[in-house]
Amino acid sequence: MRHASTLTRRHVLLGGVAAGLAGLSFRALARKGAASSLMGLDAPVEVLEDQWGVPHVRAASVPDAFFANGYLIARDRLCQLDFEYRRALGRLAEVYGPDCVSSDTASRLFLFRGDAQAEFAALPPTVQVCARAYVAGINAYLARINTGEEKLPEEFDIFSYHPLEWDVLDLVRIRAEATGNTKAEIRRAQLAAQDALDYDALIQPLRPAHTLRVPDGLDVHAVTEQDLGLFGVLQDGPSLSGLHAVPSPSEGDHRRANEGSNAWIIAPTRTATGRPILANDPHLSFGSPGPRHVIHLTAPGLDVIGGGAPGMPGVMQGHNAHFAFGRTNFHIDQEDLFILRTHPDHPDRYFHNGRWVEMEHEEISIAVRGGPAQNVTLRYAAQGPVVSADAARNRAVAVSATWLYPGANGMLANIGINLASDWDSFRKALKLHTSPTNFTYADTAGNIGWQAAGGLPERRNGYDGLLPAPGDGRYDWKGLQPLDALPNSFNPARGWFGTSNELNLPADYPYEERCVSYEWKDPYRYKRVAEVLQASPHATVADSVALQHDTLSHLALSVVQLLPEVPASVQAEAALLRRWDGRVEATSAATALYEVWWTRLNTLFYQALVPEKLRALLPQPLNASVLLALLQKPEAQRDALLVKAFQQAVEELRDRLGPVAAAWQWGTLHTVQLRHPLHGVKAVAEAFLPIGGETARSGGDPYTVMARWYNPDVSETALAQGHNPYAVTGGASYLMVCDVGGWDNSLFLNFPGQSALPDSGHYADVLQLWLKGAMQPLPFSAKAVQAAARHHAVLYPKGKTL
Repeated sequence: MRHASTLTRRHVLLGGVAAGLAGLSFRALARKGAASSLMGLDAPVEVLEDQWGVPHVRAASVPDAFFANGYLIARDRLCQLDFEYRRALGRLAEVYGPDCVSSDTASRLFLFRGDAQAEFAALPPTVQVCARAYVAGINAYLARINTGEEKLPEEFDIFSYHPLEWDVLDLVRIRAEATGNTKAEIRRAQLAAQDALDYDALIQPLRPAHTLRVPDGLDVHAVTEQDLGLFGVLQDGPSLSGLHAVPSPSEGDHRRANEGSNAWIIAPTRTATGRPILANDPHLSFGSPGPRHVIHLTAPGLDVIGGGAPGMPGVMQGHNAHFAFGRTNFHIDQEDLFILRTHPDHPDRYFHNGRWVEMEHEEISIAVRGGPAQNVTLRYAAQGPVVSADAARNRAVAVSATWLYPGANGMLANIGINLASDWDSFRKALKLHTSPTNFTYADTAGNIGWQAAGGLPERRNGYDGLLPAPGDGRYDWKGLQPLDALPNSFNPARGWFGTSNELNLPADYPYEERCVSYEWKDPYRYKRVAEVLQASPHATVADSVALQHDTLSHLALSVVQLLPEVPASVQAEAALLRRWDGRVEATSAATALYEVWWTRLNTLFYQALVPEKLRALLPQPLNASVLLALLQKPEAQRDALLVKAFQQAVEELRDRLGPVAAAWQWGTLHTVQLRHPLHGVKAVAEAFLPIGGETARSGGDPYTVMARWYNPDVSETALAQGHNPYAVTGGASYLMVCDVGGWDNSLFLNFPGQSALPDSGHYADVLQLWLKGAMQPLPFSAKAVQAAARHHAVLYPKGKTL
């Protein structure tokens, strides 16, 4: 490997010194060594790193702090940063070849087409200057690579390419936040064509209760999967055949069904200290590197710490000196498909508002490694980008998306949030936030609050967005609704608030009028959170840590109660399950039996309930709430399927784990292994070894508060590809519990580690802590940061030294 050790690398890079010198003054430390000067920095910036590689930045100005933010994320996550930047701009094919042309086309189709300079100029001046500084920090690190003062990470050498220089206006142009609802629109239209729309509730029950209606004028018989076109490509991500393992056929649906989070806030009247507590653990697909990078930015007027996303300035989940803030996925239906009728003789014309209208065109050229550039025509209708066209059928499809609207500059929303000082300024900053999010808030004055945020479309003529609509103008959106159209709560009377992606619209919310969403996650995680919080009048930080790692499954206990009498050959295993306490622990034999039984149950009921002709439309698994309701209906067929699935589960476990049921363990099946995204290339696999493996055994499942999903695809196709249906695929990699006002008592984990560099010391150093649930201190005060420092360094502006 080409990367030096952490300490040596920091010395060369920043002029740092060993932890034993941490007590020296800033000026004394600065004289110990000098880094190359950095263009875009106004004054020296001090960087203290703790044992987990978290940089604590001390800058003389807010822009300089954001400069360091960009510089340090480039240092720790350059390949991840560059890959996502290229993906968003549609520039992967120039590195990875023709397989990426379709995804590059899709990404470019959904870039912002307005005046990016004017959009940027309309932002608050502080946001502008911080965004420029962040990008300057990234580019300053790239400049050090160009001068040979820093080595490229291994991936760039393996694929023989160079990272892109960043442009701040790209943070305005990059918009795509596809949620996947449009795939459900296609599915429902196809079900309606077979007079089978009611079957959709087996997969996605509507909440609140709502009757699906086919929009007037929609020919459901003409709708096909091809209608999704480039929008489907955008949602599924780039094709990198040969560069990574072939995903399970159901992987995309599985990921979208499970991504979410837990968050809760507890008022001071219900805590042991009299200070609020805020907890948050975002649930995303696991990967190496992880989705969050932790940083602490300090300057006059700014003091914020927490987890951020590479490429997005600032902190997404964390706290500043005034308040803590967390987030979970809220549900807003932010995208709709519109079916255009095109002219028989002029396929680029479509019928809209009573006349034929010409589509807008943009000609682009996509550079392709190893081949000629591909020339592509992008088309746009009144509703938005045209994602597919079929001239033979006089048909095209356009997409409307909230995140394409002017002002929807969500990439820069963190800056205002980080600089806010109270509830009002916090809510004002959320007006820039476009993705559907529950924001939780708790401040040092003792207030707690919740605000749902994100672009909310205003639809016409009773259209609910659940099926495609005719694109003749009748159903075009009116625009976006204001933030105040979304629900919020401030200092709720019960003294706590929790959110786990469940339906949380207030009872009096005008949901039919505002049409936020009818697609929400099952409530099992939330119900357990609410049960614990309501029973905790003197809550502590340790209590919230325990709740984040809680594995009690009320769903499992409800299912186990329904197990009927079983044949003698499996009665011992049935007795094992009936004695189970419902805690989904890694070491539990009963848990292993339950999870395999549940998977088999879902498959058998799917086969019993879904006609074969509909199975290509309705992906497994059945919705958990729906399946439980079916299991609770006393029918003879139900009991037969319960027993059959149980026998199958016992047989499978005997085959996988041996004949002695008492020796089974859920963690033996439910293992965690992270690989580099491009591990299909031998040189990458050798340079970036897997994290975890057979010994990395986990508890939890998709329905426990400690969410650890698995993809229960037991189809012959998936199993033939080596798919382990019980391997952990996602959950909370970043966890945080904040003692609001007693900030140094706050705790966190960031799995698998801060850095994407295997020799950094922070590539996988959090694995064992994460498996044990051993949260670590998140030092915040100057004294605590100084005490925790293991490395110290200084960034210098160009032409200046101390």
